[in-house]
Amino acid sequence: MTDAAGYGSHPLRTWVSETLDSAVFARAFTLAAFGAVLSSFAIQRLSGGVVYATIVAGLCLVGAAILVRRRREVNLVRLLPSTLVLFVAWLLVTTVWSSDRGETLSGWGHTAALAFLGIVVGHVRDTLQTARALGDVLRVLLATSLGVEVLSGILLDMPFRFLGVAGNIALGGPVQGVFGTRNMLGFIAVIALITFVVEWRTTSVRRGVAIFSISLAALMALLSASPTVFVLALAVAAATGALDLIRRTPEPRRRPLQATLAGVVVVGLTIAYAFRHLIIGLLNAGSDFATRAELWDTILVYVRVRPVQGWGWFGPWPVQEFPFVSINIITTDRHASALNAYFDVLLQAGWVGLLLFLVMCGIALVRSWLVASARRSVVYAWTPLVLVTLLVDSAFESFTLSGFGWMLLTVCLVRAGLSRSWRERMRSAEEAEGSGELPHDARG
Repeated sequence: MTDAAGYGSHPLRTWVSETLDSAVFARAFTLAAFGAVLSSFAIQRLSGGVVYATIVAGLCLVGAAILVRRRREVNLVRLLPSTLVLFVAWLLVTTVWSSDRGETLSGWGHTAALAFLGIVVGHVRDTLQTARALGDVLRVLLATSLGVEVLSGILLDMPFRFLGVAGNIALGGPVQGVFGTRNMLGFIAVIALITFVVEWRTTSVRRGVAIFSISLAALMALLSASPTVFVLALAVAAATGALDLIRRTPEPRRRPLQATLAGVVVVGLTIAYAFRHLIIGLLNAGSDFATRAELWDTILVYVRVRPVQGWGWFGPWPVQEFPFVSINIITTDRHASALNAYFDVLLQAGWVGLLLFLVMCGIALVRSWLVASARRSVVYAWTPLVLVTLLVDSAFESFTLSGFGWMLLTVCLVRAGLSRSWRERMRSAEEAEGSGELPHDARG
């Protein structure tokens, strides 16, 4: 009987091992991870936060099992971007001076869990496979959002309060679908447009599917009536044009052109800041900016009290905790974030955290941009364009620090770290050592 049990367990272990190592399971895991995190608002509204936390924890366990199974091909130095490790470690350190260590550990745990999912996805899927999986999930959720809005605003003509859907689609918007807010829908629609165009240009999906997907994302972006959508679309269009110009430029002239474009960006940002009120007026976003300006001025008061270390990392604001409760009392509102990722990091993790965050994102953007400008395949443009979207949107919302935005940022950090860094040179050296040849960079 013991022998029979032992004999029966061996095929099961083999099946589990082969499943965890298979490409099909890696794709399924990526779809599940993106789907769960993108659906977080709907899941929490329908089933509660505990259910969502359980789903994320289960995905982390599965992700850990995948990495254990693939341990021979996993190198921690190559797997974990060093800037990401430093940033997440500093967020944990802020627990020491937090007003509520339990809440801080909970917020840090959620941040670390989503970062881990992003790391696993970045390891088991390449850039095109990641974009394809994300595209499949976004198609389903954007179509679901449109269906929910049509059902609420046209067919039934009643709001779905359990999802926060007001049913304004018959009025031309704003709508939010299953994502919680119109700004989140607009942000996701722009990410979807980038992903769907990459799918189309790489012929990863049929032409009809590509046309439907791009049209759907554009429609949802317009219906969201989010004032940030125009800014994001303009930023992505400018980045796409600049990247295309660089790719068409002969290699000896690329470096001066890159420097010139960097200077143009700096000057452009300076001009945009100087004429920010005019730009806001043109975007018809005055009321939104007035709210943000008052909030940011109040946040700076508390930043001056703890400028270096911040008040402790919580992620999305627990509105009953200090200093968030005081900020909301002063602004007579109920904010769940600073409505700006940079201000949020500054408030919660201080100048040290903000510096680490900027270095982390800046290095990833530069690396991915250089790779995309040097390689011919359009798929390499996905990472820098997504990073541009995340960083520009961070000036208006804190989506990049939690939920889907944070997980997507982590995926981009991993992809950028594996494509152009000392990790790549180290891998080339290891492969050359195994084959008895010098790496390409070391050859005469």
